[in-house]
Amino acid sequence: MKTVVQWKYDFRKWSENMIERSQVDVNQTWDLTHLFQTEEVFNEALEDLEGKVDAFQKEYEGKITTASQVNAGLATYRELLELRGKVSAYCNLAVSANTKDKEAQTRAAQTRTVLAGLDAKLSFFESELSQLDDAVLEEARANKEDALYIERLLEDKKHLLSKDVEATLAALGNTLDAGYQAYNDIKFKDIHFPAVEADGQVIPMTYNSFEGRMQSEPNTAIRREAFKVFSDTLRKYQHSTASAYNTQIQKEKTMATLRGFDSVFDYLLDRQKVSRELYDRQIDVIMEELAPHMRKFARLLKEIYQLDEVRYEDLKLEVDPTYAAKVTYDEAKQYILEGLEPLGEDYLKIMKEAFDNRWIDYAETIGKRTGAFCSSPYGANSFILMFFTEDMNDCMTLAHELGHAGHFQLAYKNQNILDGRPSMYFVEAPSTTNELLVEFYLKNKAGDDLRMKRWISSQMVAKTYYHNFVTHLLEAYFQREVYRLVDAGKSLDADTLNDLFRETLAKFWGPEVVLTEGAELTWMRQPHYYMGLYSYTYSAGLTIGTQVAKMIQKDSSVANTWVEVLKMGGTKSAEELAKAAGVDVSTDAPLKDTIATIGGLIDEIVDITKQLNA
Repeated sequence: MKTVVQWKYDFRKWSENMIERSQVDVNQTWDLTHLFQTEEVFNEALEDLEGKVDAFQKEYEGKITTASQVNAGLATYRELLELRGKVSAYCNLAVSANTKDKEAQTRAAQTRTVLAGLDAKLSFFESELSQLDDAVLEEARANKEDALYIERLLEDKKHLLSKDVEATLAALGNTLDAGYQAYNDIKFKDIHFPAVEADGQVIPMTYNSFEGRMQSEPNTAIRREAFKVFSDTLRKYQHSTASAYNTQIQKEKTMATLRGFDSVFDYLLDRQKVSRELYDRQIDVIMEELAPHMRKFARLLKEIYQLDEVRYEDLKLEVDPTYAAKVTYDEAKQYILEGLEPLGEDYLKIMKEAFDNRWIDYAETIGKRTGAFCSSPYGANSFILMFFTEDMNDCMTLAHELGHAGHFQLAYKNQNILDGRPSMYFVEAPSTTNELLVEFYLKNKAGDDLRMKRWISSQMVAKTYYHNFVTHLLEAYFQREVYRLVDAGKSLDADTLNDLFRETLAKFWGPEVVLTEGAELTWMRQPHYYMGLYSYTYSAGLTIGTQVAKMIQKDSSVANTWVEVLKMGGTKSAEELAKAAGVDVSTDAPLKDTIATIGGLIDEIVDITKQLNA
């Protein structure tokens, strides 16, 4: 193999780009006035919500006896939930955009307290509905708008608690979320990283700069030293972070027991309407069959970079670091719109509106939350948060988040708020479909340019699939072991969590990858553990997304079917939605085909590399 040219990233320039939010062009930020025009309007909305909740409670608590009252109550209940969602989003989004904004933090904390009280007042409704005679509920089901909600209520009523207990749990909402709040405080307020000194450079480091750039820095000395500094700093907070996580999992175990579930798995999967068999299969098949392909990819990185050994901190390296695959925001916009053309004009209208009406917050600003997400409050546009650094990977991230936006805009326009959101098992499918369609488009656009084709394929492996099938799979496997211990009555500390994560990494990577000290701390970096069984759903979504994207590539008419599936929202189970799109996840065939697709991409990268170095 040819010796790779080491490329030094100008980290100083990057750090200079991290400016205060007040200094950034507003066009690079989202527009929260789409929710509330002014602070005064927000305060009025919150006050209005409080009044409407009190009126609702007065009208219905202890007074629901007929089907017509059920239907009327549900109509008002949906309106309250919509307003509540907008109020909550307005506060939380402001904090996500700038975690250092004390005014926004105060507003969010105060609003969460108010909302917890309102949730307590509203909690009687579902409890009292569940206590009604089945005959009354069956009569109420005749109303099409309420049919699905009542059907689920009848299925789930055995797990509902008494009215007073449900009210108490709702009132304790903030307290019960203390684990996640503590995690965020540790991550965003307490942890500060020292500068990295390596290869004659002194480089400032933050959470964002490490995860966004340093872990893929081609200079081995800088990359490995950055990992050491990052890990050494994380280790100082391992016990407090473990305490936060243990608070979360013990809460979930307690809730599972209170609601009559045999295990915490049954409790968490019941909310997704996913079987334990489907859950376990997703994890076990990937762990067994994907690992050999990814070990091959690790060996390729070792050869390209002429490494003495592949360490854990080397796994995010680019196959071709000297290939300047840079893209401006406007170029990314064009690539995305062109790549998503098969989804039709109506779908593209949503994408164009997102770009033109400031749904996207992509500025590199101090205090901004790490990672990327899409928030879609019912009855409003979606809001996307990310860092756009002009790397081509940012284009894929944006396509991914726009997939969530397109999905929920379509679902919410066609379903009411209680029926709009699908199972978590399905929720990542639309986003990954978008991501893959754009990648397929760029790959086709590359034509005979072998280097570009290799780069796109490597991005698909190292970003799209690695993130969803490796990073989140390892999270999911680790999380399953954690919950097994919790079900057995164990309380978990940092040492136990470290051991579990190291064992998980060793099982997947085998002898191909040296697990550097600090690799075991990776569990500290992920917020997904505070969101139930979320991590495994990424691979589930990408399995469905891969199959759908491949079908659209072969036959563009499939896109029409896919858009219609997106409109269904949560009216079908995850399995039913996938099947409606032409993917039968009741078998392991789609998953195995997706893993084979990843293996094929890796083989392609290896072959092109040989051609380029011949």
